[in-house]
Amino acid sequence: MEVHISGEPRRRYVAVFLLLSAVLNTASAVTHYSIPEEIEEGSVVANLAADLGLDAKIMARRKIRLDVIANKRYLEINKDTGELLIAEKIDREYLCNVKTSSCFLKMDVTIENPIRLFNIEVEIMDINDNSPQFRRDTMHLDISESTAAGERFSLTNAVDPDFGANSINTYHLSESEHFSIEIQTGRDGSKFADLILKKVLNREEQAVHNLILTAVDGGVPARSGTANIIVRVIDTNDNAPQFDKERYNINVMENSPIGSLVVKLNATDLDEGTNSEIVYSYSLYTSDKTQQTFSLNSKNGEIRVKEMINYEDFRIYDMEVIATDKGPNSLSGQSKLTILVTDMNDNHPEISIKSFQSPVKEDIPVDSVIAVVSVSDKDSGENGIVDIRIADTLPFALRESSDNYYELVVSQPLDREKVPEYEITFTVTDRGSPPLSDNETMTLELLDVNDNVPQFPQSFYTIPVMENNAPGALLSSLTAFDPDLHENQYLVYFIIEKEIVNTSLSMLFSINPENGNLYALKTFDYEIEKEFLFHVEARDSGVPPLSSNVTVHIIIVDQNDNTPVIVSPWRAHGSVVEEKIPRSTDKGSLVSKVIAIDTDSVQNSRITYQFLQVTDATLFSLDQYNGEIRTMRMFSYRDPRHQRLVVIAKDNGNPALSATVTIKLSTVETAVKAYSDMTEVPLEYDIFSDLNLYLVIGLGSVSFLLLITILVTCVLKCQKPMPSKAAPPSRNSVISERNSTIADSTLVSNDAYWYSLFLAETRKGKLVVRQPVPKAGSRYIVSSLPRSTGLTETSDSAASTLQGSTTTGSSSS
Repeated sequence: MEVHISGEPRRRYVAVFLLLSAVLNTASAVTHYSIPEEIEEGSVVANLAADLGLDAKIMARRKIRLDVIANKRYLEINKDTGELLIAEKIDREYLCNVKTSSCFLKMDVTIENPIRLFNIEVEIMDINDNSPQFRRDTMHLDISESTAAGERFSLTNAVDPDFGANSINTYHLSESEHFSIEIQTGRDGSKFADLILKKVLNREEQAVHNLILTAVDGGVPARSGTANIIVRVIDTNDNAPQFDKERYNINVMENSPIGSLVVKLNATDLDEGTNSEIVYSYSLYTSDKTQQTFSLNSKNGEIRVKEMINYEDFRIYDMEVIATDKGPNSLSGQSKLTILVTDMNDNHPEISIKSFQSPVKEDIPVDSVIAVVSVSDKDSGENGIVDIRIADTLPFALRESSDNYYELVVSQPLDREKVPEYEITFTVTDRGSPPLSDNETMTLELLDVNDNVPQFPQSFYTIPVMENNAPGALLSSLTAFDPDLHENQYLVYFIIEKEIVNTSLSMLFSINPENGNLYALKTFDYEIEKEFLFHVEARDSGVPPLSSNVTVHIIIVDQNDNTPVIVSPWRAHGSVVEEKIPRSTDKGSLVSKVIAIDTDSVQNSRITYQFLQVTDATLFSLDQYNGEIRTMRMFSYRDPRHQRLVVIAKDNGNPALSATVTIKLSTVETAVKAYSDMTEVPLEYDIFSDLNLYLVIGLGSVSFLLLITILVTCVLKCQKPMPSKAAPPSRNSVISERNSTIADSTLVSNDAYWYSLFLAETRKGKLVVRQPVPKAGSRYIVSSLPRSTGLTETSDSAASTLQGSTTTGSSSS
């Protein structure tokens, strides 16, 4: 029986225990005490004074002492009271390290005066103050999973330094379905436990079993100690490798880089060690093609691309992989793999031109088929769907005729002259990502048809031609343009024939039929022919031929080829005119008038008058426009009687042409009636003088010539054929060079001659002299001009030279 006492109850227990020990040992020579171990310091073991029969009052004087045991002072004596006290806690297991049934402290008590020796024996009683302890806190056991049930395994026992009932009493094992313990008792009474295998172990289910073994002593209260038992199950090769999946479906992209990972197979073996080390390999069911395309790593199960994969060549690969462990009597597992090659957009779409018609005529009808093309793509899915297109700006369209076949048709009218040929590019694009494309270009040539009329650059040509041109001179090049080709472009030029004033047009002009160069066949004279109007036709050589014409207006340009002719004053003999003038002539009186005519036109016929020589420049003035010579002052007695005036009449051409007249004036004293008093009277009433005689002779000559001219004109008129219907009727036109008014005495001549106008002035009137000069095809005006005597009567009309105009066709000058 074990009793644990502490505190005040403990002290009471010790006191009672010492008292009983003293009573029991009074008869013995050795004083015996019994105390439990672990008594606290200061506890009273016994009263030696009373037990030994000593007087406590004199014990101090007698110097009582207690011998020290093993250099430790477990007990001491209170010299005042004689009590035996605990000086230091006593550990029975330390004091008596040999496990025996008793443990004693033997001491001698010495007292002097007189010296006496007492033997004291203190028995140390065991208490349950130690827990059982295992020599090793953890015990390791290796048990094969093939070990049969009932197998026994020895365990390390626990120890307890306490004695008797306080030592190890039993063992307990933590709950386990595989293990139990059996307690054995040794010859010395010690107890130990054996581990019993109740159930066969499976390492794959539980590789390690953790057990707790508890040793319990017999003390009250009982104490215990524990130890861990770690049972490691030793593997045997009883499990075959297994893959994560029995079947794999794997997608791999075509054109994957060589060496890229396809899949990493994972087979597991529940065994361990070499029994779980796995080697991967292809089975015999895996084709050589598959093994050549994919490599298998035998150690880690990685399948990688071994050579290029082409979807278009091979789309599905089947293989079987075996996983084998390295244990004795190795086991294996299988897995089947299906590798599906995923199409990659790695093939460009292709286009094939099945038929192509070139060249074609430019007038080919809309919706006509020109070409048939087919498209294809070796890829699949969206990667293999092909779209085809051409440029939107082309006059063609694509029309699907059947699966992947397209027709190229004309969508708009074609015109070779605008676009002679077309570069048609077919572009095919698949729908992959990214899309791939290709193109094919063909050239469509257009054949020309005669669908364009020759075109002249101008619709109306006005060609100026200088008169006096050389026959055969090039007038102009009337070149037309035809955008067609070959014979449709070859042009031939014609002059549309008609008559001009009884003359065939082909006698006047010719045109080169090949290049349209227009030539003059004769020399033109502006004073006879002023313009021509006709048409030129350009005709191509197509079938049927097409043609167009253009109006040509030839304008004869006047050339200063006629010298002015002085018609007044009249010069009967030579170029010197002699005039007489009264010395009493007033200032501003008309002395003479120089009149010159020029058969040229416009600037070339405009006459100006100047003095070349004059005896006295202060006496006479000359109007540069009308040729009037007037006095600037009255004559004086100092002035010479004879005055010599040289007048030049010059036209406005370039270079200018001119004529001169010399007038000799003689002053006379005879009074002459002023011009202003003269009236227009018949010639026969004039007072005859030398001058008048000369005038009458000249007038008669001119009249005779005029009569002959009229007779000749009448004869020609009677013989003249009817005018051609092609020529439009002529109309008369009168143009005054200085816008002068035609007087009532103007005569209009209808004959076929030009007339030169000679005007002779007399002191008493006017005289019109007409001299015919043959110039066919015109009508002219001859007018008489009155003679004026005063400055106020001088007018542009009187001073102007009137000219006739020629009218041809519908134009006039």
